[in-house]
Amino acid sequence: MAGIVLGVGSSHSPMLNATLEEWTRFAPRDPTLRYFDRDGAPIGYEALLERAAGRFDGECTRERFAERLREAHAALDRLAGEIGRARLDALVIVGDDQKELFLDDNVPALLVYHGPTIAHRQRPAKPEWVDWFAAIQSRYYAESGSIHFPVDAALARHIVGHLVAHEFDVSASDRLPRDEGEGHAFAFVHRRLLQALPQLPVVPVFLNTYYPPNQPTPKRCYAIGRALRAAVESYPSPARVGVLASGGLSHFVVDEAFDRSIVAALRDKDAAALTTLPAQRLVSGSSEIRNWIAAAGALEHLPLAWAEYVPAYRSPAGTGTGLCFAAWRD
Repeated sequence: MAGIVLGVGSSHSPMLNATLEEWTRFAPRDPTLRYFDRDGAPIGYEALLERAAGRFDGECTRERFAERLREAHAALDRLAGEIGRARLDALVIVGDDQKELFLDDNVPALLVYHGPTIAHRQRPAKPEWVDWFAAIQSRYYAESGSIHFPVDAALARHIVGHLVAHEFDVSASDRLPRDEGEGHAFAFVHRRLLQALPQLPVVPVFLNTYYPPNQPTPKRCYAIGRALRAAVESYPSPARVGVLASGGLSHFVVDEAFDRSIVAALRDKDAAALTTLPAQRLVSGSSEIRNWIAAAGALEHLPLAWAEYVPAYRSPAGTGTGLCFAAWRD
């Protein structure tokens, strides 16, 4: 019988695609972006800067950026090693879509992809991206051409059937909309964590973390994770399966205390804490914590072996990403 033998969580921020020089360019750009406070209300950059009152100035030096970048890439290398050593037959990736594939006419709350392969190719730059940021975004994908990464379609269809039988309303697709390639949450995994394992079959699971009105609640995300584990364990073929949460933690304002409470809940198997997280804390980029909640539900049987948290500040206003990398295994 199949079983989940490894869990992985990884941020996929564009900061992880950037050079040190490019990290220094985020701060001048950040005043143009949109932010939310801890109550989920919009807040401007200047208000964040005033509230910070100099607390993050020491984080915004070239030396500190270099240190954070080294820490993050060391953790990513460690995760790639964990996946390689696990001898997986399939990897279930729980990620979100940011209107790359699913547009306002149809945004599924939960979708399992079950095509034989998933396409991977460059996506066009957005008109508002400056050149250096467009270059960073392009690094989610192969420089040219198309790659068709394998999908464990049989396992994916089994997961869909199990979810439906257990009263989950799940969308299913065997092709990507408009014949496009995979979005960044999944492309980052292929490019950075599966570089040495391009033939490892994946099962892409999409959660709508970002966009109202149909975002799954934290409680529902945890239940989805539990159901994913039950689906894998009911799969009749023997298979060593991994589950990976892509994205998070807090961004685009770093909230260290909140992020560390999430890591503690993951380590302590504190389902009550994870399932009762207030929705107003899970907005914008921080919404991707939902992917980690789903993974936690699937990984109740495995201890958290290690977690590395890197508060990647990029401006004196405290903007940036709470980068996190973790592995669950016996």
